[in-house]
Amino acid sequence: MSDRPTWYVSYESNGEPKFDGDDGKFARATRTFIDESEAKRFAREIVDKGWSASAGTLNPHTPKRVIAGAKIPEWLDGPS
Repeated sequence: MSDRPTWYVSYESNGEPKFDGDDGKFARATRTFIDESEAKRFAREIVDKGWSASAGTLNPHTPKRVIAGAKIPEWLDGPS
C-alpha cells in the first residue's frame, strides 16, 4: 500500500453560507485519504452532521471513481 493519498472527500456545510458578497455560495473543503475505508469513515462523519459530500479517487489512481453527492449513502453502505 502506498502512503500517497488516493481518495478525496469534498464537502460543504448546510449551515450558514460562508461567502464574500451576496452570491450565497457555500464554501467547500476537500480532504485526502490513503484508502477508501478512511475516506468512507470521514464522509460518514460529514453526512451525519447533515452536510453534503462527494468523493472519488485522485489522479493518476486507476480505476478512476467519482461518487456524486446523491450516491454517497449507497457508497457508504457498500463494501470498501
